[in-house]
Amino acid sequence: MKNIQFIAAAGAAALFVSACATPRVVEAQQAGDRNLSCAEIMQQIDEARQFEEAARDDRSVNTTNVAAAVLFWPALVGTYMNTEEAIEAAQDRREHLNRLYENKGC
Repeated sequence: MKNIQFIAAAGAAALFVSACATPRVVEAQQAGDRNLSCAEIMQQIDEARQFEEAARDDRSVNTTNVAAAVLFWPALVGTYMNTEEAIEAAQDRREHLNRLYENKGC
């Protein structure tokens, strides 16, 4: 009986930890941006787009989020707030890089 309780507790802990996973929030302007080549700027733009997509995926309804909402709803609220910040940061990064790309005449 104690083994079942331990397994249930470990499973719940794993669920809570995975529900609290947050997407990466990037800085709009990073050191060395001005030294990037046109190809590197395009690569950074694509990377920022991938960060935004990952944040949007973290926000979507999935089994982990639904289970977290039932068992531990504050984690879901925290994840939602962090995804919004990550999405906005990725968009700001892309805008900055697009301006840099244009200013360099790429």
